[in-house]
Amino acid sequence: MFKKLLSAVGIGGATVDTQLVTPVLQPGERFRVDVHVEGGEVRQAIDGLQLAVVTRVEIEAGDHEFVGAHVVQHWTVADGFVLEPGERQTIPFEAVLHPETPVTEIDCRSNQTRVWLQTGLAIDMAKDASDRDPVRVAPTPAMRAFLSAMRTCGFALQTADVEKGFLNAKTFRSHSGCYQEFEFRPMSLGHGLVQQVEVSFVPEEQRTHVLLEIDRAFRGDSFRAFTIDHRQIDEASLTSRIREAVGRR
Repeated sequence: MFKKLLSAVGIGGATVDTQLVTPVLQPGERFRVDVHVEGGEVRQAIDGLQLAVVTRVEIEAGDHEFVGAHVVQHWTVADGFVLEPGERQTIPFEAVLHPETPVTEIDCRSNQTRVWLQTGLAIDMAKDASDRDPVRVAPTPAMRAFLSAMRTCGFALQTADVEKGFLNAKTFRSHSGCYQEFEFRPMSLGHGLVQQVEVSFVPEEQRTHVLLEIDRAFRGDSFRAFTIDHRQIDEASLTSRIREAVGRR
C-alpha cells in the first residue's frame, strides 16, 4: 500500500531521457532520437509516450506582448505499456522536422530563437515525467544564400525571434502557427530612407518563399515576396533582387 501511495504522488516514478542522434538539424530534414525510459521504485502503467518540437514565441495581445511556447509538431512515440521497477527501455524514433521550424544557428546581435524537444510520459495516477532537450537548427542552403545576399547588399542582421501567428502573401502562406523574423538594419547611409528590413522564410520541399517587410522613414512599411527554387540557388541573383526591392542607391 505504501509503494502504491508513492506512485500516486509521483515519488520514485519513471524518468525519460531523449537523445538526438544528429546534433545539428535543418528544417525539413529527417532525424532520429533514442528515447531512454527507466522505471522507478514501483511498477507503473504508462499511458503513452509523446514527443514534440517546441519553440519560444512572442505573442501579441492588444497593446501587450508576452513570451510563450508553441508546439510546432508532435508525435506519439509509443502507446501504453507497463514499466517494471528499475526497468530500462530504449525506444528509437524517426520523423521529419517541420520545414517551418525556426533556425537557431545564426550569427546576430540578439538571437531570441529557442527550439527544443519535449518528451513526456503519460503515467496513470502519477505525475508526468518529462524531458526537455535543446535542438540546434541550422539554416537551409536557400536561407543561407538569402541571408548572405542581405549582407552583400549592406544590411547587418540585428535580431532574430519567433512570432506566434501566420504569414499570408498573395502566392503563399505559412502553416505551423508561428514564423521567424530576421531584422536587418543598414550598415551605412547608402540605403536612403530604408530604416530596417524584416525577413521571414516559408520553406517547402522544392522551394522557399521569402517575405520582406521594408520600413522606410516617412513612407511606412511595404512588402516584397520572393520564391527561391532549390534547384537554382543563385546568391548573385538574390543580391540583385534585394537591391531592386529596397531601392538601394
